[in-house]
Amino acid sequence: MNGAESLVATLINNGVEVCFTNPGTSEMHMVAAIGQVEGMRSILGLFEGVCTGAADGYGRMAGKPACTLLHLGPGLSNGSDAPLTSDIIGLAQPVSHWVRTTETAANLPKDAVDAVVETNTGAGRIATMIVPADCAWNDSIEPLAMQTAPAPGLVGEAAVGQAVELLKNGKATMLLLGNMALTERSLELVNKISQATGARIFCDTFFKRMPRGEGRCQIERLAYFAEQGVEQIKDMEQLIMVGTKPPVAFFAYPGKASEFYAPNSALHTLAGVDQNAEDALGRLVAALEADHFEPIKNKLNKSPKGTGELNSRTVAMSFAHYLPTQAIVIDESATAGGGCYPSSAESEPHDWLTLTGGSIGFGLPTAMGAAVACPDRKVVCIQGDGGAMYTIQSLWTMARENLDVCVIIFANRKYQILQIELARVGAQSMTKKTL
Repeated sequence: MNGAESLVATLINNGVEVCFTNPGTSEMHMVAAIGQVEGMRSILGLFEGVCTGAADGYGRMAGKPACTLLHLGPGLSNGSDAPLTSDIIGLAQPVSHWVRTTETAANLPKDAVDAVVETNTGAGRIATMIVPADCAWNDSIEPLAMQTAPAPGLVGEAAVGQAVELLKNGKATMLLLGNMALTERSLELVNKISQATGARIFCDTFFKRMPRGEGRCQIERLAYFAEQGVEQIKDMEQLIMVGTKPPVAFFAYPGKASEFYAPNSALHTLAGVDQNAEDALGRLVAALEADHFEPIKNKLNKSPKGTGELNSRTVAMSFAHYLPTQAIVIDESATAGGGCYPSSAESEPHDWLTLTGGSIGFGLPTAMGAAVACPDRKVVCIQGDGGAMYTIQSLWTMARENLDVCVIIFANRKYQILQIELARVGAQSMTKKTL
């Protein structure tokens, strides 16, 4: 068994069953191993960003990592030095939580296990293995069996106790949720907390995944623009973060605040991004003696179909009206599709996924990965036309793999968000041709 085969078998043993691939010539032994070792599904993408975005969508919905097979330095960064001279470690480190270059073929199984464990130790973690070609073709050892990843860390009693004190001191308080705090169970727990204490409940503007619609608890979403976010929470004297960080603006603006909260606000983190937020919320409910409250859940109240002129409002209405039960919505609709989120609050039960960084073009590949992870559910990708151009190659893979994805392109035929941002920062106007 060569190194490539032992690596692939170890990944399969540790629950990694899908590889989104965009390989080059140096990866031929890896390509061969994926074809020869039973249990790894290989899905070809025509661009590296399609593969990494698909792995993101797969991981969010499957609850476990996929792997990608990319080609050297240019494959990782899509533009650098000649393939065999690129600083692959330097390119990988800024976009990875863990980077390792395998020293020998015999090390590959252990390195693979460490990479999988690393990806399972927190929210959105990325591990990059650099496999020299000779390690792939040289003889290796037998693949390693499943290794147990550490469970998310539990928060201390002091963090729960301080949250209780804040919620009982009579001041206006909000809980801000993100990442692992946005499970269906977590939303039910914070709903009880809100009923017991009067605290307002918000989620981050952008989030990994959130259950919505019929049978789910409602939650306020923090606005994108700073002045709107500031207005939303201007009366909040205390902020409790659960699975996230204090809210700040996406960009800096002249003369405008970067933080949404008032300077004298009390900030407390109940659970960090990588901690067990659901457990922390359950303990907080118990400490507040709020278990007897029944969570208030949405009833089905479909939006009427949009009629008349085709515009953002009527499209959003029809989107919400026809949204299938248990759909997975990938939202990169940007300016033109902003009405889809509020209009679908009481639609059929569904999951909503947004970008979690600043990437443009995440929507199509993330929808692709979500469809691979959940073949029994309809995936609906609402996508701005500009962002779609970054990863339009995803459509080829969707068709090739016969994935159940409905793509809605909001084509306003202009760079609307940049025009908005130009006006907001007070920059000199650009010509229409430029934008």
